[in-house]
Amino acid sequence: MKIQRQKARSNVVENLAGYLFMMPAMLVIGTFVILPIGWAIFLSLHKVRLLGGIDFQFIGLGNFSQLFDDERVWIALKNTAIYVAMVVPAQTLLALILAVTLNSGIRGKNWWRILYFLPTVTSSAVLTLIFMWIYNTNGLLNDLLNWLKLPTYNWLGDPAVALPGIALMNIWSTAPFYMVIYLAALQDVPQLLYEAAELDGANSWQQFRYITLPILKPVTFFVMAIGTIGTFQLFDQSYIFSGGTGGPNNATLTVVLLIYQSVFRNLQMGYGAAIACLLSVAIVILTLMQRRLFGGERT
Repeated sequence: MKIQRQKARSNVVENLAGYLFMMPAMLVIGTFVILPIGWAIFLSLHKVRLLGGIDFQFIGLGNFSQLFDDERVWIALKNTAIYVAMVVPAQTLLALILAVTLNSGIRGKNWWRILYFLPTVTSSAVLTLIFMWIYNTNGLLNDLLNWLKLPTYNWLGDPAVALPGIALMNIWSTAPFYMVIYLAALQDVPQLLYEAAELDGANSWQQFRYITLPILKPVTFFVMAIGTIGTFQLFDQSYIFSGGTGGPNNATLTVVLLIYQSVFRNLQMGYGAAIACLLSVAIVILTLMQRRLFGGERT
């Protein structure tokens, strides 16, 4: 009996110690994740008056009903979906190509890593301003296209190319980050698998297709999931490119930029929170689809 009491007391002490160690993480998650989510849901169900004293008027699903009838919401969703479709596959493929190249034993690979990674550590606002100079009608890109006898564009003012211009910039600046993730995974692949495949007569492409890609499947899921979340949150580049308007002709209007306009320009905090909830649901659905497609287990 005495031994059982001691074991029970020991279990209580261990459980208490475990909860104490978890407390900092739980406080951070509760403060910066759970509480904001709950507050956003609360705001989405209310009409919030900010001028003349803060006031909350419960309207139920009124904000959600309004956003489904708002043409600009659908434009922003369409632009964001197109942007995600352009950036995520391209940055993932480019990151994989760069990682495989650097993992192949080329000379000076440490210097190449530093060179490739520089855009990732550069301020997003600075990169956007640099690309605005490049995309200017008299900028470097049009000069290059003109020299190659190719058509030039008004990259900042033409609705047909404004969003692809932002996508091109982000593919170039974000792929190196995912390259590092792929590179770490590639260096963890057992060399015995390649040696055995080589003895069986497999060439480099077959080794890559049947060994490297299957092993990298969970890493690819992680890269695409993080890339999808990041691209759905496009704001600063679109804001700087368009001056906060989402122009030209709403071509660069994204969901997060629309949330900003609703909250800080139109003072519709409840409506902005409803759009944020819609965005969160879209991100969760896409992430689950990617999880089903790529899975999380090595095959």
